[in-house]
Amino acid sequence: MGRLMAPARPWRRRFATWVSPTAGPWLAMILAVTFVAVLLDRVSSFTPDRISLVLLIAPVLPVLGVAASWGRALDPAYELTAATPRAGLPLVLRRTAAVLAVVVPSLLVAGWSIDASLAQWLLPCLAFTAGTLALGGLIGVTRAAITLIAAWAVAIVAPTVALSRTSDVFAPAATPVWVAVLALGLLVIALRRNAFTRLPANR
Repeated sequence: MGRLMAPARPWRRRFATWVSPTAGPWLAMILAVTFVAVLLDRVSSFTPDRISLVLLIAPVLPVLGVAASWGRALDPAYELTAATPRAGLPLVLRRTAAVLAVVVPSLLVAGWSIDASLAQWLLPCLAFTAGTLALGGLIGVTRAAITLIAAWAVAIVAPTVALSRTSDVFAPAATPVWVAVLALGLLVIALRRNAFTRLPANR
């Protein structure tokens, strides 16, 4: 007769609702990418007319962490956390908050080091995070993250690199647009909050 698995300890269950067991390496990678981007920006003497890697990666950094925090493929404790009373949107929001708690302070330091304004990186960062969760209610969080990252790479990163000039999406005039995107994402999340309880495990 096989050995019975010991029940998970309560503190482990609570911890798993905030941080995925696989989140550590992903968050470490995000910090490393941010550090390298700052070094490259400092070497290139960032100005508003030059490419800033910090600004280019800021919107997608939390999206990478959110994608790594959800789904059977990347979370070996998925069955445990999905069965808890806080599964669904509360679980997604908790893990998203844990990702932002690491990403936002690191980007705050990065933005300060290159003299980038708070609105230039924070609003896109939060807007993309909300957009990932909003779209995730329809197609799954992981798929939504991949979709938005690909769209950002094609629509913003590629033209920015090709033209050697920071995109207008980071200009002060774009601030109301980012605020609107963030507000729309939060509204969709609130209206479709029950959709997260029905997401398939592999999404």
